[in-house]
Amino acid sequence: MFARLQYLVELSHAHRIARRYFVTNGFDGVLTMLGLLMGFRLSGSATLEVMIGACLGAAIALCMSGLTSAYISEAAEKEYELRELEKSMVTTLGDSEHAEAARLMPWLIALVNGLSPLILSLIILLPLFLADQQLLPEIPPIDASLSIALVLSFLLGVFLGRFSGRFWLWTGIRALMIALVTSLIILLLHQFMGR
Repeated sequence: MFARLQYLVELSHAHRIARRYFVTNGFDGVLTMLGLLMGFRLSGSATLEVMIGACLGAAIALCMSGLTSAYISEAAEKEYELRELEKSMVTTLGDSEHAEAARLMPWLIALVNGLSPLILSLIILLPLFLADQQLLPEIPPIDASLSIALVLSFLLGVFLGRFSGRFWLWTGIRALMIALVTSLIILLLHQFMGR
């Protein structure tokens, strides 16, 4: 079954689309968590329960948004591609491998698009979960989570660089710089508002 799925992925070129969605929506998840955690860090008054609840809510919302938006758009796109292929071949492809790929690939792409921000968010929130269970006594959990978010930003850039053929270190640093600039903007806004 795995070999069949792999063949359909290759046939439909879904791996390229899924890879783009993984990076794009994964980066959205990382920056969302970074923004929330920076806000909590600067306010200094939120409890672990509030931070975990707010961040989990945002992660689940990103997951559901990614699942539904990717499925709707990719299902329409794959259906259109199948119709165009049928027109060019002057035949129906209802029981073909192309039709099977057109039905299955939107689900696969939607899973990648929805799960990437959720999984990366959960990794970022791990120090908060550990601290909530008194398993992270020496390290401030919010600082650990912020550090993980920055590391994941860099790694997503590296991942993108490896597949785009660009120098991995440069793409990693560029992604990290985006996360740092985001943090700086939040910090400046916090200071400007005088809170």
